[in-house]
Amino acid sequence: PLKTFHPSAACPEPVTSSLTPHPPPWTAPEFGHSIRLDGDIILGGLFPVHARGERGAPCGELKKEKGIHRLEAMLFAIDLINKDQDLLPNVTLGARILDTCSRDTYALEQSLTFVQALIERDSSDVRCANGESAIFAKPDKVVGVIGASSSSVSIMVANILRLFKIPQISYASTAPELSDNTRYDFFSRVKLDLGWVIIGNLCLGSGVCIAQSLKIPREPRPGEFDKIVLRLLETPNARAVIMFANEDDIRRILDAANRNNLTGHFLWVGSDSWGSKISPVVRQEQVAKGAITILPKRTSVEAFDRYFKSRSLSNNRRNVWFAEFWEENFACKLGMHGKRLGSPKKCTGRTHHRRLLSFASSLVCFPLAVCIFTGSAGTPVTFNENGDAPGRYDIFQYQINNMSAAEYKVIGHWTNQLHLNMDALQWLTDDSFIPASVCSFPCRTGERKKVVKGVLCCWHCEACEGYHYQATEFTCELCSYEMRPNQNRTGCQPIPIIKLEWHSPWALVPVFIAVLGIIATTFVIVTFIRYNDTPIVRASGREMSYVLLTGIFLCYVVTFPMIAAPDLAVCSLRRIFLGLGMCFSNAALLTKTNRIHRIFEQGKKAVTAPRFISPASQLIITSSLISVQLLGVLVWFAADPPHTFVDYGEQRTLDPGNARGVLKCDISDLSLICSLGYSILLMVTCTVYAIKTRSVPETFNEAKPIGFTMYTTCIIWLAFIPIFFGTAQSAEKMYIQTATLTISLSLSASVSLGMLYVPKVYIIIFHPEQNVPKRKRSFKAIVTAATVTTKLSQLAAERPNGQVKTELCEVPPIKTTYVSYTNHSI
Repeated sequence: PLKTFHPSAACPEPVTSSLTPHPPPWTAPEFGHSIRLDGDIILGGLFPVHARGERGAPCGELKKEKGIHRLEAMLFAIDLINKDQDLLPNVTLGARILDTCSRDTYALEQSLTFVQALIERDSSDVRCANGESAIFAKPDKVVGVIGASSSSVSIMVANILRLFKIPQISYASTAPELSDNTRYDFFSRVKLDLGWVIIGNLCLGSGVCIAQSLKIPREPRPGEFDKIVLRLLETPNARAVIMFANEDDIRRILDAANRNNLTGHFLWVGSDSWGSKISPVVRQEQVAKGAITILPKRTSVEAFDRYFKSRSLSNNRRNVWFAEFWEENFACKLGMHGKRLGSPKKCTGRTHHRRLLSFASSLVCFPLAVCIFTGSAGTPVTFNENGDAPGRYDIFQYQINNMSAAEYKVIGHWTNQLHLNMDALQWLTDDSFIPASVCSFPCRTGERKKVVKGVLCCWHCEACEGYHYQATEFTCELCSYEMRPNQNRTGCQPIPIIKLEWHSPWALVPVFIAVLGIIATTFVIVTFIRYNDTPIVRASGREMSYVLLTGIFLCYVVTFPMIAAPDLAVCSLRRIFLGLGMCFSNAALLTKTNRIHRIFEQGKKAVTAPRFISPASQLIITSSLISVQLLGVLVWFAADPPHTFVDYGEQRTLDPGNARGVLKCDISDLSLICSLGYSILLMVTCTVYAIKTRSVPETFNEAKPIGFTMYTTCIIWLAFIPIFFGTAQSAEKMYIQTATLTISLSLSASVSLGMLYVPKVYIIIFHPEQNVPKRKRSFKAIVTAATVTTKLSQLAAERPNGQVKTELCEVPPIKTTYVSYTNHSI
């Protein structure tokens, strides 16, 4: 069976008449696909004569600058070398130039032509369709390849050329990957490495970083470039866009930006693939305005200018794509086989000199053959160990002047370092400020950077909240417990320490009440001492009255250590006097009510007086009760010596600016309850006895005033408990609790002072005529009178009104006289 027709094989063709007239050159029936120049040494050439095709087609539209112009530069360089007999005497350079169509896979297929001569093939089973033997054309042996332009194409081709040890020199590829001599040891280039084929936003943080890296698909679908542009808007502050892409993709990106009304938003930075080319910006001048591009340093070669301006359809038949270029450049059509469809004009043999001349003046020098000795910029061409030539670049900006004429203006250059003329730059706005391009603006003081995953130069700013401060650029840390962030949250500072001040309203009210109480108590004590031997003072029980007045005085005095600034002495006084004043008062009142209760309970059984009712006995009982409180305080001192501390939790507000540390004595709520608990126990017990002796006639004792005192005191302390403990979570806890406690103590003392002693002092001072001795009665007469009065009270409660009156009339009249049993020796 016959095998597939071999690409280098040809079958015999019928002999055609040589008299067939040649058609004119401008009506060439077909366009070729490669250029072949015979020579002793064959150089390969790879140029993007056409753009990448769309919708599955390998090739697209013609590329004049990047394709035809560079191709003609190579042909021109070969001509110069072949004419120079001193350079390569008796040696002629030939060429095999192929079109890459700006596509790496297509270029790989084309580059197989360069290695055909080095591949051994078996042709024994190759036959033509008519059965005859195939005639194999001798393939050209390519000794080196010039190209390609795109880095992706150069990489693809280099992988196969290195297998056959064919050297390759690129005139435009800039990918850093190509500097790897372990993989591309037969590859060299004449430009500085720049990057790879990506689109990226650049932002200025601590340096230059990439906000986004967007890769252009190998086969972009419709709308792909619109998606790329819209993705760039995901980082709207990163306006600078560096493009490492071919000129076709650059044009499409600019067009997508224009369609999406983003003219003036992006600051374009183009690699040498953009350079100073017209094709990427044609009809897109406004959206490209301000773009900064680079191009290897160049110099105008007048010989090439003359050469290119002399090219025409008649003298440039070796360039198989020149006819297509002619159609494209002059907007005409060459005969019925022309590539330009729908063109209204038909091309003629006459060249359009004016247009060609203006276009030729912008051509660049092809940096190879004509620059072998001096280089296109007048400097020697050298290569480093990686096959790269030193970078020498001109920097351009695409500007539109006042006459609305667009041009690439040189704004600087790179020769070992950057030289930039800032005054020559023009920005999209009229101001002279360099437009900002950042992925994220710098965070304010006290804010940390929350880096976007995978993009180190993009972040969200988050404020360090609460008691956190900005420890580093990316972290917030918690201040220690006694510290809070400073105003700009760059560090921590001590939390202010406060205490209850004397001028505070929370202190002024308790102090005012305490001062009045101290004055009143002192006045009563002085009055009692002054009239110590008068009947009213003696009838009040002088010894117990002084104990009770001492307790009242201490209840007022304790206000001052409770408000004073805490220190060792103040804390000690607080422990001692916090419950001592109430203990004195309640112990004395309990002893009194208990004595009255025992006297009248004993009187119901016998006429003998009960034991321990003498003044001395009362003092001993009262002292015993007080000693329990003092013993508890001593144990407290021994177990936990007093000291001060700063409570940072009481006023640790959500806003650190309002946080305060409260200087306190080490008296916890539990310690406070224990200290006051014993006195409250005495108060409750005294109230119970006051209730039991409530029916005793007031003409015989102080039971009822004591009872009213205890009832009122209980109400005060019942109100104290919910107020004190209910404000435990309040930010004003220190003020409310201190004021509540001191006022409660002062009110308790005031009730006792007002009900028990103010009436007596009033009589002593204003009614001295009543302060006279009364007739003494025996204990039996006192108890009998009290018993009769009690029975009458019970009958009055149990019988109807008439019966009560009758029984009351039957009772022998008893003369009631104010007599205190304390005056009797019972």
